[in-house]
Amino acid sequence: MKIGNFDLINDGTYIIAELSANHGGDINIAKETIKAAKEIGANAIKLQTYTADTLTLDCEKDDFIIKGGTLWDGKKLYDLYKEAYLPWEWHEELFTYARSIGIDIFSSPFDKSAVDFLEQFDPSAYKIASFEITDYELIRYTASKGKPMIISTGIATIDEIQDAVDICKSAGNNDIVLLKCTSAYPAPLEDANLLTIPNLAQTFGVISGFSDHTLGSTAPIAAVTLGAKVIEKHFILDRSIGGADADFSMDKQEFSHMINAIRDTEKLLGKVDYTMNDKKRKSRQFSRSLYIAEDVKAGEIITEKNIRSVRPGYGLHPKHLSDILGSRFTHDLSKGDRLSYNDITK
Repeated sequence: MKIGNFDLINDGTYIIAELSANHGGDINIAKETIKAAKEIGANAIKLQTYTADTLTLDCEKDDFIIKGGTLWDGKKLYDLYKEAYLPWEWHEELFTYARSIGIDIFSSPFDKSAVDFLEQFDPSAYKIASFEITDYELIRYTASKGKPMIISTGIATIDEIQDAVDICKSAGNNDIVLLKCTSAYPAPLEDANLLTIPNLAQTFGVISGFSDHTLGSTAPIAAVTLGAKVIEKHFILDRSIGGADADFSMDKQEFSHMINAIRDTEKLLGKVDYTMNDKKRKSRQFSRSLYIAEDVKAGEIITEKNIRSVRPGYGLHPKHLSDILGSRFTHDLSKGDRLSYNDITK
């Protein structure tokens, strides 16, 4: 499966820098953030395409006031989304700019009108946000466009995840990535449950990844060791910009450290390999083998006193020791000589 030109099976981990609300209401900050993401080696920048009116109602009733121990408690949903949204008139310039510097760009649509709007830019994928996984019509409509579907599973039941996968497939779209996600901002480490990542791939027959809201880079690095092929993390040029997502977003230095650590992790993971290559063969000089431990004469009986398993590894393999004890030497040998089968007779 590919997102743009990136092969999720063969090209390593696809790392998404989530712009979200970290544009400070300034298109130049948005472009500088895209540039920074490219400079530090992110594979993609992701936008969010909505307006306050496509997400919620402008309503003062208690249901529409945020509560529950979040960063935004007491704020009206409408006001939060109005503050955080990225103007639709910026999209064309941001898509053009990202592509001009060679970084992938796509977005999360939050309603059908956003999908229709984004289609003109031919995005390489669509991302369904964790809180939208229950919007089956949005998933169906988005999947029908034939782009890879990246779906966060943060608030979903296992049945809802299965429904989302089935909806994509029923729309003729089998390019599905499910992201383990903890929909808390920031998310406590103990709620990450990263072992779900390989289980998502196994259970639903898709590629799995991780949309991370924890602080720091420990969780995404661990996720890669568990098979995550996609990592998404909120990215901000500098937290002094402020905004709705600043507190749990990584700045340029932190994000760069995470990317480097992920790339190192990929090297460490490598592949399943039992072959005997040149490096291993060279290192075997420091393994044990059988050597003459004291001067011996032809005809002497081989004992654990006159031969020993020691380093280096140029002599006979130690596995033969028990078989040759009690045999005799065929000729004189001196301490430090390698033992070979030519030195032994029954």
